[in-house]
Amino acid sequence: MRKNMCDEQTRTDALEALAGTTFFPYWLDAPQRPRDEPALQTPESCDLLIVGGGFTGLWAAVQAKEADPDRNVVLIEANSIAIGASGRPAAILSTSVMHGLANAQRLYPDDMEELERLGKENLDGFRETIERYGIDCDLEWGGELTVAIGEEGLEDIKKEHKLYCHYGHDAHLLDEDAIRHEINSPLFSGGLWSKKRSGTVHPAKLAWGLKRVALELGVRIYENTPMVENRKSGTGVEITTPKASIQANRVLLATNAFAAGNRKIRTRVAAIRDRIVVTEPLTEAQLSEIGWQNRQGIYDTRTQLNYMRLTADNRILFGGRLDYFFGNNTDPDEDKAPEPYVRLIDNFYRTFPTLRGIRFTHAWSGPIALTTRMAVHYQYYHGGKMLYAGGYSGFGVTATRFGARVALAILDDKKTPERKLKFASSKPAYIPPEPFRWIGAKITMYALDTLDEKGGWRVPWVRMVERMGFPVTQK
Repeated sequence: MRKNMCDEQTRTDALEALAGTTFFPYWLDAPQRPRDEPALQTPESCDLLIVGGGFTGLWAAVQAKEADPDRNVVLIEANSIAIGASGRPAAILSTSVMHGLANAQRLYPDDMEELERLGKENLDGFRETIERYGIDCDLEWGGELTVAIGEEGLEDIKKEHKLYCHYGHDAHLLDEDAIRHEINSPLFSGGLWSKKRSGTVHPAKLAWGLKRVALELGVRIYENTPMVENRKSGTGVEITTPKASIQANRVLLATNAFAAGNRKIRTRVAAIRDRIVVTEPLTEAQLSEIGWQNRQGIYDTRTQLNYMRLTADNRILFGGRLDYFFGNNTDPDEDKAPEPYVRLIDNFYRTFPTLRGIRFTHAWSGPIALTTRMAVHYQYYHGGKMLYAGGYSGFGVTATRFGARVALAILDDKKTPERKLKFASSKPAYIPPEPFRWIGAKITMYALDTLDEKGGWRVPWVRMVERMGFPVTQK
């Protein structure tokens, strides 16, 4: 009875904290948001057409023009630049191009040395590009911190620490006293801090900066211009948009989860959603109470993990709580109301009990392209003239630069070191169709929600799902 009362009080407190919340990404609700480029009105032709104005598409456009300034490049975006996944992540930076070291080790143990080298090279190129073009995107290099929840969490970070050290990362294990010195939460019993080549960024400002760079390099960008149809045409591909068509020699589909409705793509990709809330700015007293002076991006070791970071104006972004909607629905009305965020705020209160009562100014959710790989893969169309690059379900802010570079090499048939690796020539495992997908997802999400507290049948269910190839507890 007492537990139910506590749960009901938490729900009441959470709903009160969400009163007046804007259900839209904090990153996009900014005065720096640029005006949209005009929609395509007349027929176009180009060497390279990029469909999608998120990070993959923008990085592809910039890198294509840097490699060949004379290349004729067009980018179309169905809505506005960064309005999709690129405008709503936590944007914690990592060198990993395969959704973390443990995931890369699971998938490609024989390629780890090269993937690590390429990942560090990619992160350095990411930073160099931002600095060279003067992109103002609140970039901070506080590091990446995994925090342990309980004894099992300590074992997780010890295993991860060995992996980090083996591949030359500046990674440090923190005991309970040390982690409380970094960030004061009663839940955290230890931590793994990777100090170099990691941090946080304002994702929308980065996307808008890349848009500006692409335009300066000569890329023609058309916003509010969705692709309606595509077909092979001569030696290339013809793309139809609402008012005009585009004839392109090569096409890159940089649409990630938003292509999950495509018959071929949805056999490998599910549009899983996660949720994020952002607080009002913390006062100096609140900041002093929780610490966090090094401003790391943080993940915890809960089965349904939470992630968190500080913004430039000292708000806390707190995310997690995966869900799935029937038919790969990427815009459900249910997530534009307070109720789906209550449990996430409950986790926030458990993590930061001294901040109970703080207001949440923004809350949002959005699809991530979940595959059994959890990282980029490629699908071919029209004899290789059109290529889909997607499958990012985290770590995408930096990994998309790498994924775009490999996609360009595939489209242009260039022999690069990356193309020799297994990830570039393989696909994630098959995902069952509806209604089996929805039923399986709902059972799995419930099991993940309650696994840490209740165990029982949830343990063998989750292990079965993982044996099928879905790394649902992969940090």
